[in-house]
Amino acid sequence: MRPRVPYQLRRFGRLEALADPTPSHTGRKGMDRGRRIGIVLAAVMYRLRIAGTDRVPATGPVLFVANHMNFFDGPVLFGALPRRVSFLIKAEAVTGPLGWLLRNVGQYSIDRDAPSRDVLMAALAQLKAGGAIGLFPEGTRGDGNVASVFSGAGWLAARAGAQVVPVAVRGTARPAGRGRRLRPVVRVLVGTPVAVPVGAGRAAVQAATDLVREHLAALVVELDSRTAAGSFEQGRIVA
Repeated sequence: MRPRVPYQLRRFGRLEALADPTPSHTGRKGMDRGRRIGIVLAAVMYRLRIAGTDRVPATGPVLFVANHMNFFDGPVLFGALPRRVSFLIKAEAVTGPLGWLLRNVGQYSIDRDAPSRDVLMAALAQLKAGGAIGLFPEGTRGDGNVASVFSGAGWLAARAGAQVVPVAVRGTARPAGRGRRLRPVVRVLVGTPVAVPVGAGRAAVQAATDLVREHLAALVVELDSRTAAGSFEQGRIVA
C-alpha cells in the first residue's frame, strides 16, 4: 500500500484561489511560492489539524482575522487557507532578508502605533478588487484569547464591505519544559463568514471592530472547548 500523503502537502502542487488579485509589489507566482513555503514549514514543524476551510468564500473580498500567539501563526495560515491572503505584518519583522521575502510573497508592512495610510489604502484596494487580506487584530502576540483588538480590522471591513472570516489558532506557541515536544499539534478552526455593513464613519468602524472581537473571541473559546472534549480530532489531519 502506498503511504498516505497528508492533505496539506497534496495541495502543494494545486493551490486554490487562482483568480485572487495580488498587491502591486508582487504577483501570483510570488504569493503562491510563499504559500508553498508555508505548507512545507507547517509540515516540518507541526502536526496540523484544520477544520472549517469549506466555509471560506471562494471569491470576493474577505478579511481574515486570527488570534496571535507565535510568529509562525502567519506562515501556517498563509499556507493553510484556500485563498491568496496578504497579511498586514508589524514593521519590525519586515526588515533585512526576511523583509524582502515577506514583501515578495505579498505581505504588507505596517506600523502598529502609526499605521501608514498608503498601506491601509493598498490593502483596501485589494479587498475592493475581490481579494483577501489577513491580520492579527490583537496587534501583538499574547495568550490569543482576544481580550481586545485594534480598530484596523473594523476600518478595513467597514470600508470595503468585506466578509470577515475569523480564524482560531492554538498550538504554535510551544510550552517550556516537559510540555515541549517535536512537531506539536497545531489546531486551526475557520469560522463562519460574518457580513459587515459598509460605512466610513466612526460609529460604523467601531461597530465592525466590536463584531470582529466578538466573533473571533467566541471562535477561540469554541476551539478550546472542542479540543478539551476531544471532538476537534474529527477535523481533517493535514500534516
